[in-house]
Amino acid sequence: MTDVADRVSQAVSQAAQRAFGWPGLRPGQLDAIEALLNHTDVLAVMPTGYGKSAIYQLAGLLNDGPTLVVSPLIALQNDQVAGLNDAPDAPDAVAVNSGNSDGENDDAWQRYEAGDAEFLLLSPEQLAKPEVIQRLRSRRPTLFVVDEAHCVSSWGHDFRPDYLRLGEVIDQLGHPTVCALTATGSAPVRDEIVDRLHLRQPLVLTRGFDRPNLRLEVQRHSDDREKRDAVIEQVLALPKPGLLYVSTRRDSERYAVALSGRGLAASAYHAGLRSSLREQVHEAFLDDRLDVVVATSAFGMGIDKRNVRFVVHAAITESLDAYYQEIGRAGRDAAPATTTLHYRQEDLGLRSFFASGAPDPADLARVFATLAASDAPMKLADLASRLDLGTRRTSNLVNLLQEADVADSGRRGVRATARAATRRRPRARGRGVAGTDRAVPPGHDAQLRRDSRMSPTVPARILR
Repeated sequence: MTDVADRVSQAVSQAAQRAFGWPGLRPGQLDAIEALLNHTDVLAVMPTGYGKSAIYQLAGLLNDGPTLVVSPLIALQNDQVAGLNDAPDAPDAVAVNSGNSDGENDDAWQRYEAGDAEFLLLSPEQLAKPEVIQRLRSRRPTLFVVDEAHCVSSWGHDFRPDYLRLGEVIDQLGHPTVCALTATGSAPVRDEIVDRLHLRQPLVLTRGFDRPNLRLEVQRHSDDREKRDAVIEQVLALPKPGLLYVSTRRDSERYAVALSGRGLAASAYHAGLRSSLREQVHEAFLDDRLDVVVATSAFGMGIDKRNVRFVVHAAITESLDAYYQEIGRAGRDAAPATTTLHYRQEDLGLRSFFASGAPDPADLARVFATLAASDAPMKLADLASRLDLGTRRTSNLVNLLQEADVADSGRRGVRATARAATRRRPRARGRGVAGTDRAVPPGHDAQLRRDSRMSPTVPARILR
């Protein structure tokens, strides 16, 4: 080690102790910090609880100039600001977001522009505003941090396109040194992050994906009823608190009701709830007032809760990266924790179906119309025969309708849900799936279009 490198390493270690009270750094953290201080872009892929935030916090502390942190969720921003402001001798941090009042955001900007705050946290959507870029140019950040950088790939193509424009923002700000941090990043995701953020010859660090305190289990089921019963019984038996992940809002509500009826303090969490209610569930879970949160993927990112004893999945995730991200919320205290994936063989077909592209809208409409017109549940084989479709393809189409909450299955067969059947207008015309005649109830066609765009890599590799 050269004298210069030795002095840098010593300065980093001293700053970690003085400003944050950290006795030492983990492998990879020092490498990343030294690279950033040497104006080298960094992509760090490190497991949950490893200390990714320490990289930008120490680099920002020792770097000349302010640090801009792009963070996806308000709750996560608030946690990061609190962590910096509560540290013994760290620079002040402020956040500008829609959760603040106009006065609070104005005060945050004034503190940043005056040099009283060295860390500024924003969302990608804030950076899409020309006036925000103009204000940042008045005091250009010298370190640009993208936290939860996998969102560039997993969210940017769907409902948060401003993630895809972060590279342009970086260029507009004169390309400060960039630090991208994530807990999950397969090789294709890493490549996309580097490309989208316009990283220049970055140092790419991947460290320690193994979580030895986590027990990974997979349970295969023959039908949906058996799977639901097994999920409920396991959640009842496991040490608390924990998380139960499901694929739809409807399942979130159904499982929460079932678990509450068995004596657990359980709440549903999904994007359809009012923000105030989501915040109540969030706070109750952090304060150990809930045994379990039954959630869609809308819940979890930025949840810094160390004593989560289990993460159970009642549905296959949209990708292997998403699965790793979600089970990573268990056992952050290093104590034993359980992660279990419950699945049916049909669930794998559904995810493969999504990956293969959009469904044929005419076939999808015919399946739904046949189910809705039937007075009784239909066996899958009978449905396939009546429509002259293969059994496998019919099964995939039925699974897609179930994902959209307009069909259900049981021991007697498949049927359209009562809500869907009462809302059906047999001869109504209008904008349906992919512009066809409406054969799916209003409101559900958007869900089907959304689901059909998904292009996941299924965690089926761990099932075989």
